[in-house]
Order: sequence, then C-alpha cells, then structure tokens
Amino acid sequence: MSINRREFLATGATAAAGLAVTPEWPAIAGASTPAPRVALPVVIASTNGMRGVKVAYDMLMRGEDTLDAIIAGVNIQELDPADQSVGLGGLPNADGVVQLDASCMHGPTRRAGSVACLEDIATPSLVAKAIMDYTDHIMLVGDDAKRFAVDMGFRTQNLLTEKSRQDWLRWKARLNASDNWLDHDDDVKIKFHTGTINMNAVNAAGDVSSVTTTSGMSWKIPGRVGDSPIIGAGQYCDNTVGAAGSTGRGEANIKVCGAFLAVEQMRQGKTPEQALMYTMERVVAMTEKRLLDDRGRPFFDLSFYAVAKDGRFAGSCAYEGGDFAVCDASGARVQKAVYLYKANERPRGPVNGRR
Repeated sequence: MSINRREFLATGATAAAGLAVTPEWPAIAGASTPAPRVALPVVIASTNGMRGVKVAYDMLMRGEDTLDAIIAGVNIQELDPADQSVGLGGLPNADGVVQLDASCMHGPTRRAGSVACLEDIATPSLVAKAIMDYTDHIMLVGDDAKRFAVDMGFRTQNLLTEKSRQDWLRWKARLNASDNWLDHDDDVKIKFHTGTINMNAVNAAGDVSSVTTTSGMSWKIPGRVGDSPIIGAGQYCDNTVGAAGSTGRGEANIKVCGAFLAVEQMRQGKTPEQALMYTMERVVAMTEKRLLDDRGRPFFDLSFYAVAKDGRFAGSCAYEGGDFAVCDASGARVQKAVYLYKANERPRGPVNGRR
C-alpha cells in the first residue's frame, strides 16, 4: 500500500515483516571457519548514539524495518539542541550558518538516499530517506534539497541555537588579533568539532541498513561536504555481507571510500575487527604528509563501525581510547574500539590535522 508524502512524515516508517527466529548464519564468503552464532538483532553506533541504539533495537524487536529503526535512533540526536554535532544546535560554518549532511542505505531493497548542505531542516536523515523513497535520484544538495524537503512537508526552523551562535562568535573573534572583537581565552574554550553520528543495524532476518548524519566540521568553509553524505564513504551496506560507517575527519575517509572498503573486506572473509583495522591502515597510507608526524602517524583521528550480517560487530579508531555504542540481547552499552596506535603515540600537532 502506498502512502503520500504527508503520511510519510507522520509515520516515519514503512511496514515491515514479522520477527523471525534467529538463524544459524553461514560463514561470510571466503572465511576459513564458520561464523559463530550471535543473538540478533544488533545495533551499533558512535557513542553519541547511546540512546539511539536502544530505541532502534526495541523497534527491531517489534519487527520494524532496519532503516526506519536506525533513523529513529539518530533522530534523537538530530532533534536535541544540546547536541552540537548534528541537526538542531549543530555548530555552524564560517558564516554562522548550520549546514547539514546525511545519507542512508537500505539493505533489503538495495536503495540509498543522500542530502548535503541542507539548511533549516533539523532531520537530514529523514530527508535522505525521502529522496530514497520518492525519487529516482540518490543525492540532492543545497537550496534545491531544502526546496524538496519543504515540498515533502518538512518543517523549516532556525537551527542555530544561542549556545552554538555564541561559540561561533567567540571563534570569529579569534581570527584576527587586530580586529575589534575581544578574545575570551581565559573564560571559554573554543571547540573545533567534527561530530557525527553513524548507526548500523542487522535484524533477526539478517537484513542490514546504515545511516550517517552530521552538521559537519565546525567553522567549515560554506559549501564544504564531508564524508557523511557520500555513499560508500560515510556509510555503506550490502545485505549479503553487512554494514559500516564512520565519524571523524571526513576528508581522510573520502579518499579510501572507507565504509565500502570495510564491507568489501568483510565480504572477502575478514572479521569486522580485521576489516576495520585494514581500513584504518589504508586511511593512514593515503594521508598526505602535512597531516602526519615524522613517524607517519596522523594528527587527526577517525573512527569506523561495522556489523556483519551474522551479527558480529566492531568499532575502530586510529588511537587507543576510542569506544562505540552497541545494543543487542545483552542490552545497550559502550564497548572499546580496536586501534592502530597506543594513546601515548598520539602526536602533538595542528588542531584536527590542519596547518
């Protein structure tokens, strides 16, 4: 049964098949030993998705669709004005304007949607899904993406909260020591922020989906697009293998198509941990010298998350100390990520790897 665009916004979900008994999944293609039995469903995310993974997991347990579930999970952060990494209250670009990016993929139908440089709409993940559901396209950007969203019934609002505006003003005051703005180094820390939320899920039937949403790098050049809305970089899923996504320095991830690479490594038989570590190594290998110290270690960090079709999962980062959120039959919790380098090996260098 079809629904119109107004009903889409009201429901935020499509009809889904009933929950199946957890099957004994075969080994991923190329693996030398059978994959262990894992209790499904499983939802994983960056740590800012801690509330969201539980919401998504509960929806999966009710038999709802994997993509609907994880988009409902990331909507929590998109609509939270206290979260300055995504959606409402996100930190703005250099002009003081909040520009949002998001993308999603639905494993069972092999469809995807993406939106970039979206302004005045708090839930870019839902706009990306609307592009997937109602158009023959995959990506819309800028003013035309906003016009599409408005035509679909999305509500416009000012996304710049007072807290984020004050942070932007303080950042702006520090740009030129000779201007007429006063610095506030003693009473406030100026954040350089690359916050994003990625969430991936597999249900009891082995269907997978992925979504990534962000307000992007704070104080970015207007029009900058990171990895989050890039299918295969910020997130990717293949219903025969699994799903993966990332948070952190998008410019480093785009060059290796990290989410796609991680899924392809799982297809070839690697565990999620092995696939993510390989992807991190490729990121470092493809990083330009100005962003590496004299030992070849990156000044920036980047995190990846992956879940296989059989329910195995992992998170990874460049440096020790990272973690990620997961929810399965054992409940919602934070787990440690695998890493390339020890914490004491992190170089002291330019902020976010910029010179």
